[in-house]
Amino acid sequence: MMPFVPWPTPDDTPALLQALAAGERQALETLYRRLAPAVYRYALGLSGDASLAADATHDAFAALAEGPRAFDPALGTLGGWLAGVARHTLLARQRRRGREVDIDDDTLDAMPDDAASPERCLVRRQDLSQLWAALHALPWALREAVVLVDLQERPYAEAARIAGCELNTLRTRLHRGRARLAEHPALRAAPDPAPSPAASAPRGEQA
Repeated sequence: MMPFVPWPTPDDTPALLQALAAGERQALETLYRRLAPAVYRYALGLSGDASLAADATHDAFAALAEGPRAFDPALGTLGGWLAGVARHTLLARQRRRGREVDIDDDTLDAMPDDAASPERCLVRRQDLSQLWAALHALPWALREAVVLVDLQERPYAEAARIAGCELNTLRTRLHRGRARLAEHPALRAAPDPAPSPAASAPRGEQA
């Protein structure tokens, strides 16, 4: 599985959007090559379903192709806008399937406060498949916060815009998501092995 990478922010994005608005298909292909992998990974992180993630990514770029002027750079990055479109696609499909994706943030106060970031959990166990299993056991909103900030390394403000919540709410969800992951059996740190008698003895006493 490919590792997550920081969100790309090419300097020529405004020029490419202008070209796209003028009907130049090559501009869309260039933007797709640059941004689609990150959109797909975000959608996959939320849904856990490769097919749904691919569909959400397609829908995001279809929306861009149909209305490139709908993106307002004053409100964030193009990558964030595309992720937002993909998010709406996933939410709609989840709700059509009758799955609950909302969360009452007031209930999060009952969760433990000791939170370790998921990458620290991963370093402890060195097993990416276990991280994914634990991630998809989280409620949607907590999972989304972890995916946006910890796995995709987005700024808090952009992550909050994509998630459609206030910055403080995003921070709370992230903290609680990290706490849930830290408590997941697959990601708990294994106890350090007891030192052998030879290792614990003074150097002059070792056999």
